[in-house]
Amino acid sequence: MDSLSTTNVYSTESGNGAVHGAVGKHWPVELLGTGVAGLDDILGGGLARNHFYLIEGNPGTGKTTIALQFLLEGARHGQKGLYVTLSESKIELLEIAKSHGWALGAIDIFELSPDEDHLKPEAQYTVFHPTEIELADTTTAVLSEVERLKPTRVVFDSLSELRLLARDSLRYRRQIMGLKRYFAGRNCTVVLLDDRTAEGNDLQLESIAHGVIMMESVEREYGVKKRRLEVKKLRGAQFREGFHDYTIQRGGVQVYPRLIASEHLLRFSPTQLKSGLEALDTLLGGGIDSGTSTLLLGPTGCGKSTIAVRYAVSAVQEGGSAALFAFDETLATLVSRGTGLGLDIKKHVESGKLSLRQVDAAELSPGQFVHEIRELVEKKDLKLLVIDSLNGFLNAMPGEKFLAMQLHELLGYLSQKGVTTVMTVAQHGFVGTNIDTPVDVSYLADTVLLFRYFEAAGEVKQALSVIKKRSGEHERTIRELVMKGGVIRVGDVLTEFDGVLTGSPQYRGKLGRLQWPRKNAGLVTRA
Repeated sequence: MDSLSTTNVYSTESGNGAVHGAVGKHWPVELLGTGVAGLDDILGGGLARNHFYLIEGNPGTGKTTIALQFLLEGARHGQKGLYVTLSESKIELLEIAKSHGWALGAIDIFELSPDEDHLKPEAQYTVFHPTEIELADTTTAVLSEVERLKPTRVVFDSLSELRLLARDSLRYRRQIMGLKRYFAGRNCTVVLLDDRTAEGNDLQLESIAHGVIMMESVEREYGVKKRRLEVKKLRGAQFREGFHDYTIQRGGVQVYPRLIASEHLLRFSPTQLKSGLEALDTLLGGGIDSGTSTLLLGPTGCGKSTIAVRYAVSAVQEGGSAALFAFDETLATLVSRGTGLGLDIKKHVESGKLSLRQVDAAELSPGQFVHEIRELVEKKDLKLLVIDSLNGFLNAMPGEKFLAMQLHELLGYLSQKGVTTVMTVAQHGFVGTNIDTPVDVSYLADTVLLFRYFEAAGEVKQALSVIKKRSGEHERTIRELVMKGGVIRVGDVLTEFDGVLTGSPQYRGKLGRLQWPRKNAGLVTRA
């Protein structure tokens, strides 16, 4: 199906934890929430009542956890839930629930596992032995429990045991089809868990189920596993296609739906964000326009992060809110360096207007990163976002080829929300022609501010210039940047130099004029 469209899907919460929705001209269907907000968003509201669903994934991907959340969500709304366990014991399920802070008293657990007699040598059969006798016994026991409890939600964990009991694919398919027909008239939503231990690509269940959710772990060379899920099939409903990141935390599975910028259209009145440095604002044609993205590009240590923080402080001082995600620098160093340059970052953080987040790329998935930004935008009315740096964001990605797509959607979303974005990219090298950019994302940014080192009179100096601004005019000059003596200064146009951006300029003025400060050298700023 196509990606979920907000124009032809509606949903309203009802008192029994269900969601009623209609897609196109279809009859309204009752949807049961899964207990995972992000997954419900992907599914367009939840799982349709009286349907058969499959959640598949390798061991350790979180199938049991998400199934328990599904049953607990029903219990919160007075719906009976039955967990049929063919693989894990009841004690193991209770231990899983305890690790998440859950109590399973409202859920009936039907355990089909071998007792002590089955382990004795004289025992002819066990529950897990693939014989026709035990398959019939297992099915009869499960259906009897369903008849007794009359649950609204049922989970089977896992189907690999039924597959073994059935011995061949034909009998296995007939058994699943029989279960599907049995539950069809009982107003019951069934979730089947499969650990994908079958040889080859077993599509028997996928062809029978109304919906299929695949959960998987992607190995990374360093850091935590990247977990993602995909809705492979959902009959009669629209859903968000593609992969969606998720994590397993205390409290359950957290799913982060893939961001689709076109779903977040919003009109806003454009304004300009000032930096607090008069010469820099002049260089940018008055300031950075709201709803645009600005890329600060240059070698490490040339002042990119400092200018980004200067914009964050200015946004707060003008009555807005700002957030900074630091991938490379510790927050303690950031605050200390800002204080040394007259930027009281700590005061603004304590006021709640400035949010600082130290990001460990090895512990964070891109989907989770985007989700945190969305939370800030929608709950704190964010006006400025700083990402320092995109190099760290790149390291959180499974492959460089996905970075541009992720950033395109994120920047599109922020633009439509009227949020100004400032990003930094550290280039390899320091001076000369050996400077290289690890990933070219300059075409995604509306404005590009280039930082460079250059040598003059035996001293290493810094320069900056605006080389691109889509939203309006800007100076095409090169100015000196100085950060010392507790202040940040942007100086006059470097008219007496040629080749500043190469790192080895030719000076055409008098050497005495190189000494700082000079007349009209720029605004001295203190926060």
